[in-house]
Amino acid sequence: MNDHVAEPQLAELTDYQHGLRTRFLRARVVPVPRPWRPAETPCTAVGGLQGVGFAVDPASGRDLLLVDSLDGHGLFDTVSGQRLARERDPDLACPDQDLSCPGLGPIAGVPVRIAGLHGGGLHTTTRDGWLIDTVSPDWPHERVLLSHLSDPYTGEEGVTWWHIFHANVSVLRAAGFSPSGTTLVVATSSDVTIWTRV
Repeated sequence: MNDHVAEPQLAELTDYQHGLRTRFLRARVVPVPRPWRPAETPCTAVGGLQGVGFAVDPASGRDLLLVDSLDGHGLFDTVSGQRLARERDPDLACPDQDLSCPGLGPIAGVPVRIAGLHGGGLHTTTRDGWLIDTVSPDWPHERVLLSHLSDPYTGEEGVTWWHIFHANVSVLRAAGFSPSGTTLVVATSSDVTIWTRV
């Protein structure tokens, strides 16, 4: 028995769905709006990336990003984008059944929840009205849309919502905000991109 559910054919879409598909296909990738800005090193290649998770630096209180890959995991500062620590233990079970990886460097011993290939999810909203959506008008390629006090389905492109990332080369693993709402990350199977408003 085949449990695969086929994608609907374009002819089966409603006029509304056709309109949304056209809207998102036409949207060009643009820089994030203020107060967001790229991290100082905004994009880092991470081969075999499986997932990401946020932690808090105990010294500064700033967001840290733990990146899990087939080659181990690394810890990144979300403002500079620099890697702070690296663990290359191939025998390390990460993430575990709770979707957590052990922290390293300044958060050694602190478990970090991971979102990505194995499940889980990041925050999709912030307390002050920022929102992340992922859409696939040209499936399987996913697009990441950022909006503020609106949504990409009814808002105005470039005013209340922005197409900030197109995963047309690698597979999207996770996209979302840190619990503080001051960091935004998009992780694919080959790299991680970080924006901040600190």
